[in-house]
Amino acid sequence: MSIIHRTTITPTKLELLTEWLPKQSWYRGAGTPELAKAGGFRLDDPAGEVGLEFLATTDTSGPEPVTYHVPMTYRGAPLPGADAALIGTVVHGVLGERWVYDGAQDPVLVAELTALMKGEVPAHAQSVDGELDPTVHAAPGDGRPEIVRVLEPGSTAPSGVSAEWGTADGGRVRGTFVVVRAD
Repeated sequence: MSIIHRTTITPTKLELLTEWLPKQSWYRGAGTPELAKAGGFRLDDPAGEVGLEFLATTDTSGPEPVTYHVPMTYRGAPLPGADAALIGTVVHGVLGERWVYDGAQDPVLVAELTALMKGEVPAHAQSVDGELDPTVHAAPGDGRPEIVRVLEPGSTAPSGVSAEWGTADGGRVRGTFVVVRAD
């Protein structure tokens, strides 16, 4: 089980994403995002080496808030051949330097996401050691998992992963984080 350390991370996850998000083709904003954590969940790496987080963050810089889903992996060394997936590096107050990757391109995250959808592993609370996240629902399907980058409240998919996140006005909504696409 992953351990949630109560420590500093420099730069913060949201600071990293403020630089990275506008460079993504699916970014809907114009200019610098104004990000706030909206929710998410974690999975465990069976080897205990890679942090696996599915982060929902809301950008309030535009006329309407937009919530993005960014799965991220945290590694103690660079992932060979994954330079294009690198979001950036951080210094963790306990673990030291960490390489942060777009988890959609990290084989450990993809394997554990597939296991979640098959019912083989549970989703964990984003910020509480040892606690499962009961808002995460997974349904298997035939095909490959595809990350939904812009979260839409109320969206549903017959197979994939759905979860809850917080809205800019303090409410809670549910939507699809991952869909299964036929190969």
